[in-house]
Amino acid sequence: MTEEKKVEYLELIYDLIFVYIIGRNNSLIQDVENGFISGSAFLAYALCSLAVIQIWNYTTFYINLYGRNSKREHIFLFVNMYLLYFIGEGIRRHWYGYHGRFHLAWALILINIGIQYLIEMRHHRGEPAAMQTIKGLLIALFGEAAIVLGAIPFLGKTEFPFAGIAILYGIVATRLLAGKSKTSQVDFNHLSERAMLYVVFTFGEMIIAVAAYFEEGVDLSSIYFATMSFGIVAGLFLSYEVLYNKILDRDRETSGMSYMMIHIFLIFSMNNITTSLEFMRNPDISILPKTAFLTASFLLYFICMFALLSFAKAELEQCKRFLIPVAGISAAFAVLMLVFREQMYINILISVLYVFIVFLAVYYFSRREVRE
Repeated sequence: MTEEKKVEYLELIYDLIFVYIIGRNNSLIQDVENGFISGSAFLAYALCSLAVIQIWNYTTFYINLYGRNSKREHIFLFVNMYLLYFIGEGIRRHWYGYHGRFHLAWALILINIGIQYLIEMRHHRGEPAAMQTIKGLLIALFGEAAIVLGAIPFLGKTEFPFAGIAILYGIVATRLLAGKSKTSQVDFNHLSERAMLYVVFTFGEMIIAVAAYFEEGVDLSSIYFATMSFGIVAGLFLSYEVLYNKILDRDRETSGMSYMMIHIFLIFSMNNITTSLEFMRNPDISILPKTAFLTASFLLYFICMFALLSFAKAELEQCKRFLIPVAGISAAFAVLMLVFREQMYINILISVLYVFIVFLAVYYFSRREVRE
C-alpha cells in the first residue's frame, strides 16, 4: 500500500495565484452594451476562465501522479507561477489588445508541464498503464500548446475562437488518450482534496462579491437582500461540503480524469454565480439577461455537482432516484425565476429556497448510508 500523498505548502501558494486571476477575469465583463455585456466580452471571459482552470487542472494532475516535492518540481512550479502573472496582466477589459502575451504564456505553461512528463517517462518504461497515461497527456499538452502558439499570428485579424478550439482539444484528448486507465498511480484522496481547496478559494471570491450587499445600509430592504445573498452562498457551500465529506468515496481507484474535468465546469459555474450576484446589483444591466445568467449558473453548478455522484461510496451508488424530483424542482426554479424576474424580493427568495431544497436533498441522500 502506497503512502497517502499530502497537500504540500507550495501547492497552496500556487493556488493563490489563481485567486488573483479569478479577480482579474471579472474585469472582462464590466462594460455594458444594450443592457448586458457584449458577446465578444463574454466569450473572452468564458475562454479565459476555462483556460486558467484547465491550467490548474493539468498542474494538479501532474503533482498527484508524480509530485515528490523535489527541487526540480519546485523550479518548474515557480516558472509556471511567474508565467501566470503574465496571463493575469493580460486579462483586461480590452483583452484583445493583450491576448498575444496571454496566449504565449498559456502555451509556455503547457510546454512546461509537458516537459515534466517527458522527464518522468524514463522512470516508467516497464509500466504499460503509466506509459499510456503519460503519452496521452503529452499529446494533449503539446497538441494544445501547438494550437495556442499557432493562433498568435492570427489574433486580432480574425474572430475565430482559437482559444476555444485549444481548450476543447485538451479536454477531448486528455479524456480519450489518458482517461481510460484505472491506474492505481492516482491518489484520489489527494486529487479530491486539491479540487476541494480550489472550490473553497473560489467560494472566497463569492464571499467578497456578497460583501457588497452589506454596504447598502441598515434599512430593512438592504438587510433582506444581504441576508438572502449570504444564504445563497451558505447553501451552495453546504451542498458541496456534504458531497465531499459524506458522499464521495475518496479511497476508490480511478484515473481521476472525469472528476477533474467536471470540476473545470463546476468552478466555472461558481465564477459565473459570483459575477451574477454582482450583476443583480447593477441597474445598468437589464433584468431578463442577468436573471437568465444567474439561473443558468445555478443549474450548471448543481448539474456538475450531481455528476460527481458517479464517485459516490459504493453503498450510495444505487440510491440516485432522488435526482428525478430534483430535476423537476430545478425546472420549476428556472420557470419561476423568469416569471418573477421583475420582482427582485421574490426572485432572490426563490433562489435561496431552491439552493436549500437541493442542499436538503443532498443531505438526505448522504444519510442513506447510515439507514441502509
